[in-house]
Amino acid sequence: MSSSVSLSTTSTRWDARLWGVLLTVSIVIGLDALDVSMVGVALPAIQADLGLSTNALQWVVSGYVLGYGGLLLLGGRTADLLGRRRVFLVAVAIFALASLLGGLVDDGALLIASRFVKGLAAAFTAPAALSIITTTFQEGPARNNAISIFAVFGASGYSAGLVFSGLLTEVGWRWTFLLPAPIALVALVAAWKLIPSYRAEEGRGYDFPGAITGAAGSLLLVFGVVEAPEIGWAAPRTLITFAVALALLVTFVVIEKRSRHPLLRLGILRSGPLARANLGGALFFGAYIGFQFVVMLYLQRVLGWSALQTALGFLPAALIVAFGSPRIEPLIDRVGTPRTIFAGVVAHVIGYALFLRIDEHSGYAGSVLPSMILLGIGFTLAFSSLNIQATAGISDDEQGLAGGLLNTSLQVGGAIGLAVVTAVLTANGGREASPAALLTGLTPALSVVTGIAVLGLLIAISGLVARKQPAEEPVVEQEQDLLALAD
Repeated sequence: MSSSVSLSTTSTRWDARLWGVLLTVSIVIGLDALDVSMVGVALPAIQADLGLSTNALQWVVSGYVLGYGGLLLLGGRTADLLGRRRVFLVAVAIFALASLLGGLVDDGALLIASRFVKGLAAAFTAPAALSIITTTFQEGPARNNAISIFAVFGASGYSAGLVFSGLLTEVGWRWTFLLPAPIALVALVAAWKLIPSYRAEEGRGYDFPGAITGAAGSLLLVFGVVEAPEIGWAAPRTLITFAVALALLVTFVVIEKRSRHPLLRLGILRSGPLARANLGGALFFGAYIGFQFVVMLYLQRVLGWSALQTALGFLPAALIVAFGSPRIEPLIDRVGTPRTIFAGVVAHVIGYALFLRIDEHSGYAGSVLPSMILLGIGFTLAFSSLNIQATAGISDDEQGLAGGLLNTSLQVGGAIGLAVVTAVLTANGGREASPAALLTGLTPALSVVTGIAVLGLLIAISGLVARKQPAEEPVVEQEQDLLALAD
């Protein structure tokens, strides 16, 4: 693909249009993250107003996760084949419309449907946004700096959603759905004016069988993970869902190996840095989502905090990410992504382990705040680095695919991490237990979170071992050499 508008990044100073493109796509990725977290605090009010059962209420959150995590890979490749700008604009428009409808409906089924549509739209905006950045900014310091800023909006959007949800729910739960709509419309107008058009490759075919089997397999996999804690991991429906998902994904791989124009070129998975970024990202995000769930239960159910107080408890981590991520690029350029990812994961492992000290009388400053500070530091170091490593050395016509792979790993990792932690918690006291009994169940759940993070640390260490090369060799050249060997 090629851009019809040239945006130069050879200068150390970016012009107004470059900044406009970067901020526009970053705002949209921030909205995606905001929407994931903002609904959680509003769930009790939604249940009371619409009369939803507990199982149906779960799908207000899970519907979004299903659409987002299940279709990210398809969204990324569609951006490569049909044009990043076109896919981005259509998906942002659908996201804005679904936000508006979600805030106006009075039926639980329609609310869940609107959440699925929003997740579907986000599955196309996220990889398109990342690929717009990676094809607009030259690989190296310029791209690393742009991705660092991009990551600020993603990570801060998630934390900001927790705070906004507490504030907006006080006014009315519908505002948690309505707020993203006008912001998305502003971003849509800015994208229409600023983002250059991209032309799809001439003569490139479309892998419809691969798209159908890949999307169906991914959707069923995420659906099974989301439902398993509620109906049981060994329940017949769960086992059948996973079996069908596995069969579809195996069929997808067979189709991709034989297709002249595959949706997923399997050779891309031979890139060691990309594979480590995806596996490490899944474990990194899975541990964090599980930890956040445990902390919310602890603060509200054990310590008796309000929803707003709980949301503000996460604010220190968000502030560290917002302040640190735009300034992390020089460090990444100097030491390389494997070292910054390793340092970020170490910070998270220590933060999770420290939280194991909690009891019914723990204070915020002594027991909660140290973990929040370490989480903020870890996200600042690792999140931008994972995005950079997952897309470094990948050709422009596969940047959407690389972005889709990474986002799929993050979302599926988060869904699995939350499902496992929920299952452990339920088996050790249950989510409806008294504060004392709940605290007893939180300890093994926190141990699982720490264990997931340790697995991620092993992946990070493997990256350090694989990248032991002469110190004077530039980071970007190392990535390209590895990719050349892989191909």
